[in-house]
Amino acid sequence: MSGDSILTVEGVEAGYVKDLPILRGINLAVRRNALTAIIGPNGAGKSTLIKAIAGLVPVSAGTVTLDGTQITGIRADRMADLGMAYVPQTDNIFKSLTIRQNLALVLRLSRRREARLEELFALFPPLKDKQADPAASLSGGQRQMLAVAMALAREPSLILMDEPSAGLAPKAAAEVLDLAHRLTREGVSILLVEQNVKQALRVSDHCYILAEGRNQVDGPAADILADPIVGEIYLGRRRMNEA
Repeated sequence: MSGDSILTVEGVEAGYVKDLPILRGINLAVRRNALTAIIGPNGAGKSTLIKAIAGLVPVSAGTVTLDGTQITGIRADRMADLGMAYVPQTDNIFKSLTIRQNLALVLRLSRRREARLEELFALFPPLKDKQADPAASLSGGQRQMLAVAMALAREPSLILMDEPSAGLAPKAAAEVLDLAHRLTREGVSILLVEQNVKQALRVSDHCYILAEGRNQVDGPAADILADPIVGEIYLGRRRMNEA
């Protein structure tokens, strides 16, 4: 593994049904303290890939390595101990609990729970102002903010995000993706699956395009955003320009 990469995926095949892989020989690397995006058409295998890395989809071939440790097929309950967190697209908070209770639940075994809660509220002032409110009362963007704060609670080195802007209004979607970008300045690496292509490319450092379960193109996000051929073939340039 390159010393500049915190996560490497090599030759991964994975799928929900045995002998019917959705992913076919995927290769990917996530640089430290950078935001790496995975984009591509619907059905490309983007969410399957991030779930395979998180141990939520069986991997039938290839390896996943996190910071020098092979984690292929990791049990989901061991992610936090190995320095990785996962933010699913939906059902990523406990709506019946208050904001503070959501965060405290993640930190229930921490010896510095109260101190870490205050650190998180300092990072997310809107959550501090509403900490006694039920999470169900939050707007869509604020719910995603809470989900990200919960992922950060145990100070992971890598966060996996599965379409965090899905279903959000354009302004809220932009705020969530900007938040993901800012987190890299806090020493966190991010791997992001996103359908909001134009915004994802604007905040990402590197990008992988998947199609039909395979690697198609990768490179600096700014180069992919500016490449008319890549945009026309894989991303739908007209749709991007209208976004």
